[in-house]
Amino acid sequence: MDTKELLKKVKKIEIKSRGLSSQIFSGEYHSAFKGSGMAFSEVREYLPGDPVRIIDWNVTARLNKPYVKIFEEERELTVMLLVDMSASKDFGTRSQLKQEVVTELCAVLAFAAIQNNDKIGVIFFSDKIEKFIPPKKGKSHILRIIRELIDFKPTSSGTDIKLALEYFTSSIKKRCTAFLLSDFIDGDFERALRLANKKHDLVALQIYDETEKQIPNIGIVPFLDSESGATKWIDTSNPKTRNHYKTIALKQEHLLKNIFQKAGVDATEIITNKPYIKPLKELFTKRGSRR
Repeated sequence: MDTKELLKKVKKIEIKSRGLSSQIFSGEYHSAFKGSGMAFSEVREYLPGDPVRIIDWNVTARLNKPYVKIFEEERELTVMLLVDMSASKDFGTRSQLKQEVVTELCAVLAFAAIQNNDKIGVIFFSDKIEKFIPPKKGKSHILRIIRELIDFKPTSSGTDIKLALEYFTSSIKKRCTAFLLSDFIDGDFERALRLANKKHDLVALQIYDETEKQIPNIGIVPFLDSESGATKWIDTSNPKTRNHYKTIALKQEHLLKNIFQKAGVDATEIITNKPYIKPLKELFTKRGSRR
């Protein structure tokens, strides 16, 4: 992609995602993702009903009147995006590829972060760590992230979520909020997920195309495994084939939900041909109501 076309795409995504993050997600984001603690702000006179434990006894003794300490949330967060760049990201049968949806999601989350004065960083991974962008603030930093999302070419095609989580856990020392964006076509990452969520606040966004869960009747077609390169011909007109495919997909969906639940990870599904606004807002609202 040449520079002119790249900049045009970056600008288009910036306009769309900045608008969504400010008009729709800003309040929900703030409520859903709290700061790391509380910091002293000021004192005020005691009011009936105030807890005794927040009385400032030094000020009370000095002024001969009861005063209490007021605390405010330490708002600044570090937000990390863990982005699956394996070859399956290029799959999509309707309006958008998975990667296009991931790019928009990351841009929306990034703008929501800086509107709340949070830092944002990215880990691109396949079956190895492809690139690490340290967390920073500022619009220019976000535009760099969007450019990388659009134009980045991974050196490998496989998926290793366990490796990405272990790298994230070891490289980010201070507790942060992290979004793991993947189709989760992988295994053996449950323990790494649990450990990462114990140290940080992890949220899983599963990006998938609806044909990955239920194939349509379109005759005999070749299925290409984008990560291994293997091709297999399947007769989709056979009801047994479609039912078998659907059964496997439902089993995998159930397994994945159990993994998230056991690890205590909030998760939602994003489908490539449907708006991501509703599931993302519902996730934020659900988290906000618990805090």
